[in-house]
Amino acid sequence: MNVCRASAPAIQEQEEEGVAMPKACELKRGDIVALNGSPNMVEDFKVSTPSARGASSVYHLRLRNLVTKTKVDHNVKGEEMYAPIDFEKRLVQYLYHEQFEYTFMDTENFTQFVLMEEDIASQIPYLVEEMENITALISDGKVLAIDMPPSVSLKIVECDPSMRSASATARTKNATLETGLHIQVPDYIENGEIVRIDTRDGRYMSRA
Repeated sequence: MNVCRASAPAIQEQEEEGVAMPKACELKRGDIVALNGSPNMVEDFKVSTPSARGASSVYHLRLRNLVTKTKVDHNVKGEEMYAPIDFEKRLVQYLYHEQFEYTFMDTENFTQFVLMEEDIASQIPYLVEEMENITALISDGKVLAIDMPPSVSLKIVECDPSMRSASATARTKNATLETGLHIQVPDYIENGEIVRIDTRDGRYMSRA
């Protein structure tokens, strides 16, 4: 999902200009679309390509209804379009969590709100306290979900030792980030370094 770095009023102005209807082949984890008139978040997807010549790829989407919390599997062709949900976007800051509750603050009016762990499970591995540039998606006065920035900077707290004889560009190794997320990093990266992570797929991007 794309994060909006403008102020809240600017975000609302962009929404009023209209939003293109996304195709199934353009969806990513975390995107929100309308299904049967309700907002649904894409939690996972797989693509299968039929062996028959000329047959269209099928997208297997796992969606979660943000109102009822129910999950549904939806199989469609890549060209099928989904209507975007009409919601307001507000820039927020992540504050802290207690057990299963995660608290955020609107950076314009300083109001706070809480989301449950199950509602933001896919974003938790990228959250650290006081993180900004997060967008809250609001419909009918209720926060439906949060939208992470395209990348975040996180500290490596543990990683495998480097193999100096290995190619610096070809070899990767295991690393654990401060949030508990496990990723693959280049062999030359060391423990304690800050790295940029793609929040769409959890992949290492670069040193921060």
